Amino acid sequence: MRVLETIAETRAALDAARRDGKSIGLVPTMGYLHAGHLSLMHRSAAERDVTVVTVFVNPLQFGANEDLASYPRDFERDAAMCDNAGVDIVVHPSVDEMYPAGLPLLTTITVDEISAAMEGASRPTHFAGVATVVAKLFNIAGMCRAYFGEKDWQQLAVIRRMAADLSFPVEVVGCPTVREVDGLAMSSRNAYLAPDERAAAPVLHWALVAGAAAIAAGERDPTRVRALVTELIEAEPLAELDYAEVVDARTLRGVDPLAGEVRLLAATRFGRARLIDNEGATIPAPT
Repeated sequence: MRVLETIAETRAALDAARRDGKSIGLVPTMGYLHAGHLSLMHRSAAERDVTVVTVFVNPLQFGANEDLASYPRDFERDAAMCDNAGVDIVVHPSVDEMYPAGLPLLTTITVDEISAAMEGASRPTHFAGVATVVAKLFNIAGMCRAYFGEKDWQQLAVIRRMAADLSFPVEVVGCPTVREVDGLAMSSRNAYLAPDERAAAPVLHWALVAGAAAIAAGERDPTRVRALVTELIEAEPLAELDYAEVVDARTLRGVDPLAGEVRLLAATRFGRARLIDNEGATIPAPT
């Protein structure tokens, strides 16, 4: 496994691989890897000839009062996990390498509408930071298949639309959320949970599952679905709900009455940890 630290050597390595007829799989991460990231690597390794993992904590997607300084980092551990997973190249650039003109950037990418609500409303600069760094990674990597977890459903929708709108030669692949045995979605921010918060945190997933079950049972009123999810989360004393929504799975627009492919999304704080999760539901077309 090779560890590369510059844009130039990354481009050179991937261009050489393509000249040799090899396909590229890209797994962008912010490090502090877990089983969810490993599932993306394994998917890439099964489908592509060369798997590339980027490890870069992107300052653009953190707000002024967010956890950039304390975000968990352990590159030696990350590199060992990548090596054990069969990754071919790990790209670990510095902030200066990614943003040589310094911050703030004069050029950023905004995906309107899809990024406005939910995470966008709670974290106004977040998705511009995500879209900008992912655009840079796509530009560096070139033609490839890029793998992202479905846990960050809104992020996945933003990246898919950006890649399509800007004609990147990149196929964006969403992969199922990997969970702990009690249902909690794996996340680097789970490391912030105190023991009692960790015990309480699965309520986020199970409330969304209950909302999806209500839809499967025939509920078509989004207000009632949101109320159910909200009630279940707020019944947990350690949970501080940020939002709970049910939207069209592709456009993230509200749907009333509910129809087609929908997604239930929620964000909740447990102490220092702000966790997000989602659950899908399909409403059959009338016969």
